Amino acid sequence: MRGRLFVISAPSGAGKTSLVKALLAIEPTLQLSVSFTTRPPRPGEVQGVDYHFVDLARFSELQEAGAFLECATVHSNHYATSHRWLDEKLASGCDVLLEIDWQGAAQVRRLLPEAITLFILPPSLEALAQRLHGRRQDTPEVIAQRLAAARAEIAHYVEFDYVIIN
Repeated sequence: MRGRLFVISAPSGAGKTSLVKALLAIEPTLQLSVSFTTRPPRPGEVQGVDYHFVDLARFSELQEAGAFLECATVHSNHYATSHRWLDEKLASGCDVLLEIDWQGAAQVRRLLPEAITLFILPPSLEALAQRLHGRRQDTPEVIAQRLAAARAEIAHYVEFDYVIIN
């Protein structure tokens, strides 16, 4: 039996990563796809565990070779999902979780309409701003950019199968 594909998307600070960690803790058979990215690792992130960190040249090579199911540019960095890894996991019966942005989710929906998509909404933009400031990992300028991007991302929640307010 083919595995199920779950796609979770949310703006920065909406609690997407926390929800994913909780899901993986209660459902250990669920496989989390590790995305490729051109952004530098944050403190504590591990190559191959949190992301596959690659430079732009390598990312472009992989993209041109058709290695990615979906790819998107978010906050000036490139992100993508390995097509082969996902196909192998689903074919072997594993349920897979993709933690990707709305652009990638739209690409996945077009290619794999059986995917179950979830969008995490913050209770308000004010609550989102408080969370981003509370994380203390971004400058005020970056937070302003993330909030502006969140407004645009939130407009796409209606394209998802399920919406969770967190």
